[in-house]
Amino acid sequence: MSELVKFKFYETALQANRDKQILAESGINSFIANEQLIQSDWLLSQAVGGIQLQVFEEDLEKAKQTLQDYKDNEEFSLEVEHTVENPDFDFVCPKCGSNHIYRDDSATSFFGVSILTSHKFVCYYCGNEFMH
Repeated sequence: MSELVKFKFYETALQANRDKQILAESGINSFIANEQLIQSDWLLSQAVGGIQLQVFEEDLEKAKQTLQDYKDNEEFSLEVEHTVENPDFDFVCPKCGSNHIYRDDSATSFFGVSILTSHKFVCYYCGNEFMH
């Protein structure tokens, strides 16, 4: 049987789980190490090498190619239609023209409760952050 090898390292569990799901959809088994430890005490992240995504040695090249293909296709997804019927906002991203945007309330919230209305927005398509 093949051994597990360290494939990628992450700062957040969300990133690791996203890539794990992408690999699973391609039939590649992967495992996340140190997720619970780091979520319980993030100061240990440097000591244990971060959150690790591990794959079997025989799947290593296929896993690299799968994630690279996903990244390449993600860039082309910006070319799709940028229209949402009845959007929440009546303006568009100044960078790509998409109306797939959301208000970033992270700077104006306290423990998840929004204190002030933020004027900072983020585009889902290109990731552009802008004020409106």
